[in-house]
Amino acid sequence: MTTQAPIMRICISCRKTYDRKHLIKITKDYKQGIMLQKGMGRSAYICKSKKCFSDSKIIKKLQKALKTSLETEFIDIFEKEITSYNDYPNKGI
Repeated sequence: MTTQAPIMRICISCRKTYDRKHLIKITKDYKQGIMLQKGMGRSAYICKSKKCFSDSKIIKKLQKALKTSLETEFIDIFEKEITSYNDYPNKGI
């Protein structure tokens, strides 16, 4: 039996490639709006390292990747969600 290769995605902040399981997924769904860690539609990924999510331009990068403007409510939820993650070792490919 063959094993499947991991699905790789690029962090929008540091531009390194990671396994999708080690990234935070932000998705823009045309019906439900912007969601964290679920949904189908245009997505952006951020690695869980403190360097990436504390980047001063992360909101601007998210807006560009999702091709939309972000509401202040989502930004508050996003910041609370990100502070709950521990510093993940920065092991890109």
